[in-house]
Amino acid sequence: MQQFRKVLFWCHLICGVIAGMIILVMSVTGVLLTYEKQMTWWADTRNYQIAVPAGATRLPVEELIAKVQAAQNAAPTGLTVRADNTAPVALSFDRGRTVYANPYTGGVLGEGAPGMRNFFHVVTDWHRWLGTEGAGRATGRAITGVCNLAFLFIVVSGLYLWFPRKWNWAQLRNILWFRRGLPSKARDFNWHNVIGFWSLVPLFLIVLSGVVISYPWAGNLAYRVVGENPPTQPARPPGPPPGAPGQGGGNATISTEGLNQAWARAEQHTSDWKSLSLRLPNNADAPLAFTVDRGTGGEPQKRATLTLDRKTGDVAKWEPFSSFTAGRQLRTFLRFAHTGEVAGLTGQTIAGIVSLGGVVLVWTGLALAWRRFRAWKTRRTKVAAEALA
Repeated sequence: MQQFRKVLFWCHLICGVIAGMIILVMSVTGVLLTYEKQMTWWADTRNYQIAVPAGATRLPVEELIAKVQAAQNAAPTGLTVRADNTAPVALSFDRGRTVYANPYTGGVLGEGAPGMRNFFHVVTDWHRWLGTEGAGRATGRAITGVCNLAFLFIVVSGLYLWFPRKWNWAQLRNILWFRRGLPSKARDFNWHNVIGFWSLVPLFLIVLSGVVISYPWAGNLAYRVVGENPPTQPARPPGPPPGAPGQGGGNATISTEGLNQAWARAEQHTSDWKSLSLRLPNNADAPLAFTVDRGTGGEPQKRATLTLDRKTGDVAKWEPFSSFTAGRQLRTFLRFAHTGEVAGLTGQTIAGIVSLGGVVLVWTGLALAWRRFRAWKTRRTKVAAEALA
């Protein structure tokens, strides 16, 4: 058992040293991305809050789209409406451009805060691909994927290594809570163990879900563990359609015929919706697929897709999270467990704190490894000097 612990320790240390800097980059960027959705929405709309006139009602969506299309001299690809009466309507255009409009007058308010969006775009590039672009992203993704696997091993092996050799209070207090007045080596050991222990469960979920996102085989494993065959195409949770704000794609022309009736039906179908998103098809006969969100935007269990017949307004398909197979539910859960969004704002906060803890774990782990290396080198030098004496 002692030999196994020794081998596991050295594997733990080697993985940490080799993958440490990449894990540090992913942890730092993970902290920065904690409240991406909330910060982007705030920056985009802080100057666009609507003063609702007494007795005013929102424009029918067909009229709203027509007004914005005329003002922009371009056809939007989709729109998102929030239940909040003071929130602007977001319309997406080609090349990922988002325009906000007054839902009561149709007046264009502006394009939000592209600087904030660009900031998070750069941070995301570093988090996923180490800042690489074009063909280099395949290499960047391969490196972060391998380091995610290494991080998963570090987390799991760290739990075993955390267990004290002797169960007494003197041993436990060094690894259960922070202690003051320790020398640098003992302090790093204390911080490494305490943060590793208290962040173990959420950190395991975040890293495990990162592996699932990085590798198709890991995503397929989510289906197989519940006895299902993986789908031929990766299952995607209901989310903002390709034409929703922030997404690319474009329509040369759009047909809004029957949209008022369909939109009213979508609003009535789920009374507690917080946002409705729709990609605007350029085919007048195409069905209308609405994304209905009753949460914060990243809670898959509170999102659904409602497909309506364009001509009759009848429900063609209703796909809430509960209608997914167990495998697809698990795969979707893991996708949003990576950001903590699956548990709403509380989950995001925990994920951000744990990511910050990951930064400290890497730093203290590398510091401990460096001290061990220096001590080993000092011993070697001393032995060599004694041999020559």
